[in-house]
Amino acid sequence: MNQEFYTLGTFEFPADVQIIKGKLESEGIPVFLRDENTINSDPLISSAIGGVKLQVYFKDRELAKSIYDEVRNYATDAEGNPIVCPNCKAEKSEIYYSRKGIFYKLFPFFEPKKYRCANCKFITKPTT
Repeated sequence: MNQEFYTLGTFEFPADVQIIKGKLESEGIPVFLRDENTINSDPLISSAIGGVKLQVYFKDRELAKSIYDEVRNYATDAEGNPIVCPNCKAEKSEIYYSRKGIFYKLFPFFEPKKYRCANCKFITKPTT
């Protein structure tokens, strides 16, 4: 199957994606924001539909990934320190929701926050 678009990342709100969108477009990469208008009309459903999806053409994915990695923000704890992956010790973790089970699909705001390492894809729960 030939894919036309590649989802580079997802964001809770449309405002969160505007910086990276502008950077990618300034580098000549066309950007598409899937579900942006839906979430703009009702921000409370962002979690239910998986947020705004930042998409690029599949042929532009490698260049777009490298630009995105230069400017993206990774998860931090309450003191502002980066979340460290317990598996590979990288400081490149992002908030992750699995949405497994009917309860969390219907009520996504009840799912406990987890982090996924952008380096090794290891998923961990935050330490409190």
